[in-house]
Amino acid sequence: MLTAKDVEQAYERIHSYVHRTPLLTSRTLNEISNFQVFMKAENFQKSGSFKIRGAMNFLLSMDRQSRDRGVVTGSSGNHGQALALAGKMLGIDVKVVVPQDASPAKVIAIQGYGAKLERFGTSSTERLRRAQEISEQERRVFVPPFDHYWIMAGQGTVGLEILEQLDEVDAILVPCGGCGLIAGISTYVKERRPSVRIYGVEPEQSNSTYLSFKAGQRVELHNIHTIADGLRTASPGELTFPIVQRYVDDILLVSEKEIAQAVVFLLERCKVLVEPSGAVTVAAAMFRKLPSGNGKIVAVLSGGNVDRQKLCEIFAMAES
Repeated sequence: MLTAKDVEQAYERIHSYVHRTPLLTSRTLNEISNFQVFMKAENFQKSGSFKIRGAMNFLLSMDRQSRDRGVVTGSSGNHGQALALAGKMLGIDVKVVVPQDASPAKVIAIQGYGAKLERFGTSSTERLRRAQEISEQERRVFVPPFDHYWIMAGQGTVGLEILEQLDEVDAILVPCGGCGLIAGISTYVKERRPSVRIYGVEPEQSNSTYLSFKAGQRVELHNIHTIADGLRTASPGELTFPIVQRYVDDILLVSEKEIAQAVVFLLERCKVLVEPSGAVTVAAAMFRKLPSGNGKIVAVLSGGNVDRQKLCEIFAMAES
């Protein structure tokens, strides 16, 4: 089981390789939400998302012999970019399996960091299966996107920084996909400051964690459609979900329009670009999904990698 000590050790490994991201504030958001909101700006992180934390911790935890073999993963976005950059920084050969219809911007970013690239299939299941085949064929180490304790420990350093940056915090809102981020954050925060409430946030149209949380067991979705492409996960992980059950207080849901309006609000009023997957937490605050109160909350902005052409779609959805 993951522990707060694992997260602290991960931070010792990675802190010189990643940014300590700021907490942003907005008086307007405070008034709309009736909370004092601090936004943890992982959209400013290297590679554009929190994913560099887990990827870097995984690579730094490997022995030299394993690093020399190279690594492989399957990813349509942030995990692939993060692993490619971490590999470049550490001199480790990286291969990323992306879907046949991967966005040109993300492909360019992954290749720009020097990773090898293979297009395969359209679903996350197909990508990961192909990545595992490559791992066996080429003797590369397979790096999971979320369901590994090294990954979770790295992502949990977001929570470590939050507690160092804020003396008082009542609740933390975290986007949920495969749940590597919320598993890491909740483990650290609940062990070090148990009074802090942890809320996961998901799109209504991609709510596998919500359904799993309510059912008490992992639920798998099919044919997922949401603008929050980083949260299109069929099911929470086998390793991450028990941690969610143990430490997370509740899972909140936001609509597609609410997500779009949060992205637009952050861009127009806060002057920051956040991808839909990262804006779900602000949507939850804006549209008062939390139990009422006047406390201090942190909304994790998990990333800022959004295609320019998708912004037009987001603005149209926000105004519909």
